[in-house]
Amino acid sequence: MARGHDGVDELVRLRRQLHRHPELRFTEHRTAGTLAEKLQPFGRLRTGIAGTGLLLELEGPLPGPSVLLRADMDAYPVQDAKTEPYASADAGVCHACGHDVHMTVAYGAAARLAAEPPARGSVAVLFQPAEEIPFGEDSGAAAVLADEALRGRRFDAVLGLHCWPDLPVGTLGVDRSTAMAAKDAFRIEVLGRAAHAATPALGRDAILGLSGMVNLLHAAVARSRNADELVAFNIGTISGGASQSQVAAYAEATGTLRTHDGSTRERLKTVIERVARQQAAALDLGVRFTWANEMPAVRNAAELVALAHAELSGLMQVVDLAVPPLTTDDFALLGALGPSLYVKLGVTGERGGAPLHSGSFDVDERCLDVGVTAFERLTRAVLDGRLTAAPTSSAATVPVPAGPDANVAAVSA
Repeated sequence: MARGHDGVDELVRLRRQLHRHPELRFTEHRTAGTLAEKLQPFGRLRTGIAGTGLLLELEGPLPGPSVLLRADMDAYPVQDAKTEPYASADAGVCHACGHDVHMTVAYGAAARLAAEPPARGSVAVLFQPAEEIPFGEDSGAAAVLADEALRGRRFDAVLGLHCWPDLPVGTLGVDRSTAMAAKDAFRIEVLGRAAHAATPALGRDAILGLSGMVNLLHAAVARSRNADELVAFNIGTISGGASQSQVAAYAEATGTLRTHDGSTRERLKTVIERVARQQAAALDLGVRFTWANEMPAVRNAAELVALAHAELSGLMQVVDLAVPPLTTDDFALLGALGPSLYVKLGVTGERGGAPLHSGSFDVDERCLDVGVTAFERLTRAVLDGRLTAAPTSSAATVPVPAGPDANVAAVSA
């Protein structure tokens, strides 16, 4: 990438521009305009994908394999706590999950592929809106799959990455099979009967019922999982009541269940719903239970895992992530388009790194070139037909953190 008159690398400049002007899900209009202007010269560019997304398509002169590169576009609803000049200019909105890095990496890979076009095959570079999904709202990946630009298409490889603050800059983490967990969001609505606080026996206290339910649910999930099952259960919001002097007629909570194994997932979903209904019945309360945003796990194709180790180990430190995290991503849905690989980009420098979704999250910008190199090299390897011939990795295992929702994981260096 070229450097400008101020000596700043083009990738760094783009990343800082995107970071300075973050936009929430399905409102990424300025972001799309910035990217479209830079991508237009490279190939056929479709705008308006799922509303605000972009799809760049590059064609080689000869037919051959096809590759899809995906980057998510939306920011996170949190206040930027940084003081750098590129900190968010918009109150309460920040690229706290690294999507500015993801977009910059995808742009950089597209620029290199356009500068030296492959001899055969095709590349599609997708900039996807709305990866962050509030309770009950739509997934950007689902919207993309329904768009006519991608509906019914198949690719030989679907590639994605995510900033990973638990890995140092210069490192690429590759999960052996599961790269992200399945997530099931839920809402529990407890229905009581209002009464004056001085005469509680005339009412049915929804807040009392819900507060006991929280403790019971945590205990039930803990005692219903086996020791070898990776599970994360969380109740993240709770609200209810109308007045300090009234027995609450209504209270609600929302939360998530995150799992890796399908049978564990279904068993614990049954436990959670059963315990909530039994607790409500015991206190003569009504209950409405809703599941939403049910996202499958992200699975890495074995042949692409092997390809990553074979093609990238001489260019950067590639580590074998033995224990998958319990974070989630709607990249999981894009597995419908073909075999997929979702890798973790080390972004932490000497100053250390804040966790994802923190207003202090930032990256060592040397990670940009590492990500671009990984995307470009993997894409060219697939287009050159080296996918099926890739050897397996035989690296030794060492312990390092595997992600913001995991405690300690084993990786191979």
